[in-house]
Amino acid sequence: MQRISWNEYYMAQSQLLALRSTCTRLAVGATIVRDKRIIAGGYNGSISGGVHCIDEGCYVIDGHCVRTIHAEMNALLQCAKFGVPTEGAEMYVTHFPCLHCCRSIIQSGIKKIYYGQDYKNHPYSIEQFKEAGVIVEKVEMNFLPSTFLTHKA
Repeated sequence: MQRISWNEYYMAQSQLLALRSTCTRLAVGATIVRDKRIIAGGYNGSISGGVHCIDEGCYVIDGHCVRTIHAEMNALLQCAKFGVPTEGAEMYVTHFPCLHCCRSIIQSGIKKIYYGQDYKNHPYSIEQFKEAGVIVEKVEMNFLPSTFLTHKA
């Protein structure tokens, strides 16, 4: 039996998290990993107890939904809330991080970003990641999940 790579495994976790998204514009998931262990996960959605986009629509200002917290931020905030250090960790995100998330990722000490899909890859984000020494790598998903769910005797 062929196993998926670690990058595919963690990206699949992020894709699963994205299924919990409450934003109707784009579903995003993020997984933070340190020493091959998942330490946090997040998806884009409203603040705890708040109104969700899926219930009342997106609250758009200047082309951005301001109702949601991005998946990357939710994962980082989960670490902060529970006292889990992110220094030297890696993050797997379904989409390329926005400029605001880019800066937070850098400040958190995360050293490597893996992303699944290009999404408005801002040139300044790319520049800041490079200046900060954060490695950014696109992960190609080279498997169909159904092929790995079928047991072969």
